Amino acid sequence: MDYLNNPYVSLILSLLALLPFIHLLRHRRHRLPPSPTGLPIVGHLHLLSGIPHRSLHQLSLRLGPLFSLRLGAIPCVVASSAATAAKFFKTHDTSFSNRPNTIAVSVLTYGSSNFSFAPYGAFWRFTKRLYMTELFSSRTLSQFRPLRRDELRQLLSELHAKGKQGVAVDVGAELTRLTNNVTTRMAVSRRCSGTDGEADEMRRLVLETTGLLGKFNVGDYVWFLRGLDLQGLGRRLKDLHRRFDGMLEKIMKEKEEERRQRKEEVVKAKDLLDILMDIYEDEHAEDIFTGGTDNTSLTVQWALAELINHPPAMEKAKAELDAVTGGRRLVDEPDIPHLPYLQAVITETLRLHPPTPLIPRESSDDCTVDGFDIPARTRLFINAWAIGRDPEVWHRPLDFSPERFLPDGDGASGAKGNQFQMIPFGGGKRGCPGMTAAMQIVQSTLAALIQCFEWEIAGGGGPADMGEEPGLTLQRATPLMCVPAARMDLAALSPGIFV
Repeated sequence: MDYLNNPYVSLILSLLALLPFIHLLRHRRHRLPPSPTGLPIVGHLHLLSGIPHRSLHQLSLRLGPLFSLRLGAIPCVVASSAATAAKFFKTHDTSFSNRPNTIAVSVLTYGSSNFSFAPYGAFWRFTKRLYMTELFSSRTLSQFRPLRRDELRQLLSELHAKGKQGVAVDVGAELTRLTNNVTTRMAVSRRCSGTDGEADEMRRLVLETTGLLGKFNVGDYVWFLRGLDLQGLGRRLKDLHRRFDGMLEKIMKEKEEERRQRKEEVVKAKDLLDILMDIYEDEHAEDIFTGGTDNTSLTVQWALAELINHPPAMEKAKAELDAVTGGRRLVDEPDIPHLPYLQAVITETLRLHPPTPLIPRESSDDCTVDGFDIPARTRLFINAWAIGRDPEVWHRPLDFSPERFLPDGDGASGAKGNQFQMIPFGGGKRGCPGMTAAMQIVQSTLAALIQCFEWEIAGGGGPADMGEEPGLTLQRATPLMCVPAARMDLAALSPGIFV
């Protein structure tokens, strides 16, 4: 068949040839932010390396803190400074309160029906109110404190046993198991013990979900390639959705049966799924699992790796913990306000290693930012990773220096995103509602790991690798493999670690 003489093929080729001219006309009609030279059809997709937040940071050094891209047919803008992020999170927050609906989001979140990706509107506002008043209220978090404590003691006991044998542990895997157990016990009153492989499957599902949600899928940007699945991501997404759906369905059925059996009883303590089911039949569990495990585990891993690579900081953290606990009891959540250096370590970790390095949004209407026109349905990427390393804001921005966040330090306002010098939990209306819950686990877990163990990189010591891997969350390129050695007689600590 002579494809060049086929009228449909000729029409498609003609339209493709016109794309660069359509793009130029659009630039003339709108005063868009500066943009690098693009290519026909793919636009600027070729400029994104394997780690997009780093590629976009390099472009910002050349183009400025606000620039535009065309990823295939999708218009995008990138914000790389605190001042620019503030414009979107404050002045234009309502215009940029939606998240992009990508292929991965549509498949994994039932058509953007969960809280993280639902369109801004009545349903999303109701769900956020539910999260803030019920799921992550101070009352609910206080109720689950003994649960968090119990899981932490079990982790310490397992690490102690492996340390005595001189066995290297995958810190990331151990921390993910901890946060999985905390999250599932809070959410559905069950523990992923790992005896039947359930914990490992949960870990794989979480890692695959955040990894695939963060992939740049060419089908999202070049419309005529959407159905071809050139990267094989579509097949992986469908398989992941099937496995995640099966796990959630099993949990929901077990919960329904449990509720039927106890419907005549007075329930003193409800888990998060009980709370949701009391209000309406819901499927928000996936939000809780993926958001509650991956980010929390990663932050502790990055913090511990930084401390291993900076022995003076590690010694300061140990000395502070020993002074507060007296070396006679295990550090506890009420101790955290009395551990300013530990808090500074975590804040500095979040500055350098934000859990979500690129915060995606999408405009719902036309607006003007810094004198530039941004049309409706433009995709926005706020580069939290670049903002945390901005030399205009931070002194020696690449250095790990917790001292900057001590009361007499020169650090910015911290991790809450009010001044946008660092935004590890996002900002504006769609800032993370689970920040308080996540920080409770991060702080108490890191404190206990530092208090109870000396940490050495497996294979003869040396610095921890700080390489990154692409994804929705800031994954480590290599596992953090360490040999833990007890700093003290753990069995003598009160309350006892061995349970």
